[in-house]
Amino acid sequence: MDENKRSTDQEWVDPDDAPDLSTPYWQDIIGAEEVTRGRPKIPNPKISTTLRLDVEVIEHFRQGGPGWQSRINATLRDAIAKK
Repeated sequence: MDENKRSTDQEWVDPDDAPDLSTPYWQDIIGAEEVTRGRPKIPNPKISTTLRLDVEVIEHFRQGGPGWQSRINATLRDAIAKK
């Protein structure tokens, strides 16, 4: 009955079989790559600030659901563009 069962065990790989990354070949490859960490930088980042607004203004934008802060930002941008 055991002949129908296949082994699900993976073959063990010796960690010492990993390539030696200190050789000049690997150092050239690793050294040529630009190291980037974290989130990509955006060209025009937003600034966190504290702003006091009337309750009615906040309630109006919150009624629209998620993204209310972005909608306030868009409204302020439109006001600047109209000047």
